[in-house]
Amino acid sequence: MTLNQQTQEKEEKKQKNEWEEEKSKPKTVKTKNPATEEVLNEYDILTKEQINEAAKKAKEAFIQWSAIGLDKRTGFLYDFASELRRNKEYLAKTATKEMGKAIKEAKSEVEKCAWAIEYFADNGKVFSTDEIINTDARKTFVTFQPIGVIGSIMPWNFPYWQALRFAAPSLMIGNTIVLKPASATLQCGIEIQNTFAKVGIPAGVFQTLTGDSSVAENLIDSTDINAVTFTGSVSAGSKVAQRATSKIKKCVLELGGSDPFIVLDDANLEKAASGAVKGRFINCGQSCIASKRFIITKKVANEFIEKFVQNTEKLKVGDPLSDDTDIGPLVNDKGLENIDSIVQDSVRDGAEILTGGERTTLKGKGYFYKPTVIKNVSLKMRLAREEVFGPVAPILIADDELHAIKLANDTEYGLGASMWTEDLEKAEKYSRSIQSGIVSVNNVVASDPRIPFGGVKNSGFGRELSRFGMLEFVNIKSVRFYDELSHQHHVE
Repeated sequence: MTLNQQTQEKEEKKQKNEWEEEKSKPKTVKTKNPATEEVLNEYDILTKEQINEAAKKAKEAFIQWSAIGLDKRTGFLYDFASELRRNKEYLAKTATKEMGKAIKEAKSEVEKCAWAIEYFADNGKVFSTDEIINTDARKTFVTFQPIGVIGSIMPWNFPYWQALRFAAPSLMIGNTIVLKPASATLQCGIEIQNTFAKVGIPAGVFQTLTGDSSVAENLIDSTDINAVTFTGSVSAGSKVAQRATSKIKKCVLELGGSDPFIVLDDANLEKAASGAVKGRFINCGQSCIASKRFIITKKVANEFIEKFVQNTEKLKVGDPLSDDTDIGPLVNDKGLENIDSIVQDSVRDGAEILTGGERTTLKGKGYFYKPTVIKNVSLKMRLAREEVFGPVAPILIADDELHAIKLANDTEYGLGASMWTEDLEKAEKYSRSIQSGIVSVNNVVASDPRIPFGGVKNSGFGRELSRFGMLEFVNIKSVRFYDELSHQHHVE
């Protein structure tokens, strides 16, 4: 056999193996109700060709959408916010069934989305107005222009909010969007697209893709995608960044968090203990900005812990579709197994469970875990090092306030932090020392369309929300008008 024949044979074998591998891949993805374990729906995994077609459609729509002007885009966003509110009950139930959050939290999520949409409709013109600068030229201005089609890869824990907090400023400035929602919450993503269609937004301006992680990969690779935004885990975010930057595409990453909840000597412990429950157990603890490490100074530790445990034990675990339920199930069996494993590891390493610490079910079904508070936690435990995505609150005792700040910064994450003290001068000093993108004093960390949102270290880069979020996906263009050629230019 000649060398050419051998090469041809190897190539044919490789193509056959690739064909067999492609043939064996699943063609659909199923969603499951985590409270009942019933299959909700089955969706096609879109092919590379279908994804490229969606991106091409978005690129074509961009020409029209960016040209219609801010006033018309503003009108569409106001209509969209109104439609969200009209369908709040249905949208909330869809989210609860797909990922298990308590229905009252799902309704609040829809309301917050409508608020954010209206905020950017109210302020989009101000945020994107040209800036006039005084230079040696006759006239100099900086203008902010949309960059094109944004590929949006979003998680399941806040299926509407995560997608729309990015979409609102991006659409307002004139970009178009192709969304890949998480596999667990595909219907929520579809409902966003349906809502835009109801208010008459031009076809292709906002599209939702169904499928698994391969869809996200092909979306990033599409030549018609100009930039990428991703919210999710550090490991997945690293892959997204590598893939996007290898194609010279701008990306914004909002990744994990292990936010410290710092209680200092002079804190109001009643308020702090109430805030601790809200900060840790929102969305069953499945939030990037949930309080995840409770760092309490030794002086007030015992009193705070007693109040925190008492408040935690008042939470009701149950049917997430019931209005009086506080804690629904974790999103899937994998999430439940991981939380249980982390808790059991900590106990073996010497931690003490004060309340909770075990699985539970609803009529023998569901991925439920009791709200848990654990003390005697050390920095070596997974509970203190990893991002704990579930209803578990580890308590670390600090020798004093400076030690508390040191513990707060001893993490690979840097998304948010919550600090409790009655001394606001001290709070300002310490808040500047905390290594995070957000600090909230005497309240839990919460995203707000009026202020920038994002982290440092392994919590990602770039910002969402506020004017800073809008400017992440624009071409900041400088323009200068001269009367005559300048002869003083000796460097670039």
